[in-house]
Amino acid sequence: MTTFTSLALDPSLLSALDALEYTEMTPVQALSLPPILEKRDVIAQAPTGSGKTAAFGLGLIARLDTAVASVQGIVLCPTRELADQVSKEIRRLASFVPNVKLLTLCGGIPLRPQLASLAHPPHIVVGTPGRIQELIDQGALSLAAVRVFVLDEVDRMLDMGFQDAITSLLKQSPKSRQTLLFSATIPDEIRTISRSLQRDPVAVATDAGAELPGIEQQFFEVDGSRRFDALLRLLSTHRPESTLIFCNMRRDTQDLADGLAQRGFSALALHGDLEQRDRDEVLMRFANRSCAILVATDVAARGLDIEDLPAVVNWEISTDPDVHVHRIGRTGRAGRKGQAWSLVAAAEMPRIAAIESRIGEKIGWSNLPSMSDAGKPITATMSTLCIDGGRQEKVRPGDILGALTGDAGIAGEAVGKIGIFATRSYVAIRRDQAATALKRLREGKIKGRKFRVRAID
Repeated sequence: MTTFTSLALDPSLLSALDALEYTEMTPVQALSLPPILEKRDVIAQAPTGSGKTAAFGLGLIARLDTAVASVQGIVLCPTRELADQVSKEIRRLASFVPNVKLLTLCGGIPLRPQLASLAHPPHIVVGTPGRIQELIDQGALSLAAVRVFVLDEVDRMLDMGFQDAITSLLKQSPKSRQTLLFSATIPDEIRTISRSLQRDPVAVATDAGAELPGIEQQFFEVDGSRRFDALLRLLSTHRPESTLIFCNMRRDTQDLADGLAQRGFSALALHGDLEQRDRDEVLMRFANRSCAILVATDVAARGLDIEDLPAVVNWEISTDPDVHVHRIGRTGRAGRKGQAWSLVAAAEMPRIAAIESRIGEKIGWSNLPSMSDAGKPITATMSTLCIDGGRQEKVRPGDILGALTGDAGIAGEAVGKIGIFATRSYVAIRRDQAATALKRLREGKIKGRKFRVRAID
């Protein structure tokens, strides 16, 4: 059976799944949830977008005793963005369970508010290894009552140098805990962690072919010195509204984004050298369509959750076939069609056989479109305004939408995604209406207050 109702889940969880319109389990959920609910340790290989958060989230919530004020579940994530995403999903799954308290604890934001929030222990903590260890060292957080310990995107946490921190945190939790490891790839280092810290784990891996529904892969043989020209041909001919380009090296991301911008394309880079605020703004602009092209490394893109992403480009072929599958799995999600284009120079040809073995089929080679087919550069359809007021000022999306469509006189269909952060908010406005919206928000009020408003693109 592949329906959630076939599982021994509490009615409150089934109600939440029904409200979310989750009926059929994804492959990773169908394979991992039964042993998770049996309190078995699990090591699962599953890409972004496969439903793994619901798998471990349901198992975690099912183990809670909300009458006990202690941390009973912990989820470690490599980035703040992924932690926020995971927290949001778990809160939705727990929406019909009374009195569940969840805290997101990550670096990049002040420590003092987190210390204050831990005065009353949460039931679930989602966060990054460094900040969680820091709070333990401060005496503000204890893992002594943890029942379920989840490591999400383990491969990227290892890439980011968190192995010692992960091992230390696991050893600070009870030996009786249930340990769940989820990762897009399972290199030897993860298997070593599993052997040392899990008890007879159930190994789960989804079929490669099942991971790529609705994705049309195309491979293009290119001269390494003409790679940029090949990329321009693909982008300006097919003209996807949003494109995620993966580079193997951090230094290439900014160079490539700058090169595209110089040609008139709307492009931004996402890499580890960005300050947290700049990273938030890059992610927000790409998610709300005020940036058409995002150039990123695999590590930087973790936690990026764009449901409708028309195209993914491999600027270079990854040395790991699992990473290749994970990259292209960013498109073609939620039943949509997606394009995955890979630029392959002669030196990368040996990597193709590993990809064919991983996906279980031969790849097909395509011809690049001619320059005569290419059109104008791709520009963004939206613009982003930043409002210097957020959750701390109790600003809500409805307040911003009301200010725009009320006194500001902006049509509702011209307003896009609204993102609320602790001290600031972002709203996407159709580009031809952005200047008017900016002027009227500056002249008007939100929730009866004046806020500083500026355009960030």
